[in-house]
Amino acid sequence: MSLNFLATRFTCSWPWSIAVLLCDGRVVCGCADPYAKRVLGDARTAPLSSIWRGDTAATLRRDINGGGASFCGDCPLKLPLAPDEPPTQRNLDAGALPGRLYIECTAACNISCFQACCAPETGITRTRQAGMLDWELFTRVVDESGPTLGRIDFFNYGETFLHKRAVDMCEYIKTRYPHIYLYTSTNGLALTEEKARRLVHSGIDEVTFSVDGATAESYVRYRQRGNFDLAIRNLRTMADEKAKAGRDIPHINWRYILFTWNDSDEEMARARQLAAEVGADRLCWELTDHPEEAFSRRFVPGSDELARIRHEVWDDNNLGNAIPGAMPRAQIDVRTLVPGLPLIARRAQTMAVKARVRNLSTRPFRAQASYGRRLVRLGAQLMDADGTLIDRDRARAWLPSDLEPGAAVDVPIEIPLPDRAGRYALKFDLVSEGIDWFEACGSATTTKAVWVR
Repeated sequence: MSLNFLATRFTCSWPWSIAVLLCDGRVVCGCADPYAKRVLGDARTAPLSSIWRGDTAATLRRDINGGGASFCGDCPLKLPLAPDEPPTQRNLDAGALPGRLYIECTAACNISCFQACCAPETGITRTRQAGMLDWELFTRVVDESGPTLGRIDFFNYGETFLHKRAVDMCEYIKTRYPHIYLYTSTNGLALTEEKARRLVHSGIDEVTFSVDGATAESYVRYRQRGNFDLAIRNLRTMADEKAKAGRDIPHINWRYILFTWNDSDEEMARARQLAAEVGADRLCWELTDHPEEAFSRRFVPGSDELARIRHEVWDDNNLGNAIPGAMPRAQIDVRTLVPGLPLIARRAQTMAVKARVRNLSTRPFRAQASYGRRLVRLGAQLMDADGTLIDRDRARAWLPSDLEPGAAVDVPIEIPLPDRAGRYALKFDLVSEGIDWFEACGSATTTKAVWVR
């Protein structure tokens, strides 16, 4: 378990950006508050805006700017400060509403994860004043915050889809506020085939199935009372419906926590094969440090084994993928008049460059995508001559069409140059828009020196 809660001086950005709505209507600070110890207010009796700008939240922000807050207690989300490190100073005016919202439909769960704080045996449901999120409360909070929200995480503690109207809620969000990135995480066991197929058409952007093992025997050691075959069947159903409908969303993840009993090469290889067979978009490993007697000893920080799969780990980046060949990989060749010499251009001008882009992975690079996310474009990042980043988003260029595995295409890109003469560098990489740069998961970039006259 993280020891961040022991920090006496710390900083945190959550009170400036993210609110968590519990199933009983209370609003807490942080998604790591299973027993509702850090309550900012109650949405049953006050608008979310009043809670977000209320005295409790305002005092919390002021205290964190000062280096810590007693309100935070044992919260593991705190970021410890070094003894001589000044606390980050954020504007005490956090705006009228948060930019991101977690919605907890219920704290109840249909399985019991081994030594998890949210297992039914811990009594977590008794800390909620209602078992299921009220529909009218849900719509009121979403309608108040929806116009300015960028993302909703449609889960917290408990299994979201135990709520009989959970799919209705997804449809409501995406019908009224299609700009919101809607994400959920599920054990997959409360979905029926009909609900799984409806969820695909709800407009939800991303769904993560938590399935920790590639066989029923290893899976049930952590997901006690779970059903491996049912979880995989519902994942397959969603992937099948998505393919039949020709949709590019939702992005379907399989997240697999590594334990001592499921981290062998043989079982991980089986998961890789099965993820490809059922049509998952992504398979990632998750590392944990609990339960004490169960977490993987193979893949610990600093180990060669972890280095080998690092880009396939959930928290490492947003594009890494353990499905064979699915990790985004590209080769980028930038055309120059004289190979080996810098690009030369005048200051404050726009320089036209042509790059040859080749897809080295087994998945196509999409030139278009729903809501403008996950489409792939060529990007140019401006750096000082020593490699210091100046502008990560200096220029973008569209792919002319989907780039199939093994195929290559010429992509022209126009790059605005700095106003000041000098020596610079341009780093060329592909970007999955709204998700991550390919470099984050180990894809090679191309850097060219630039002399600006």
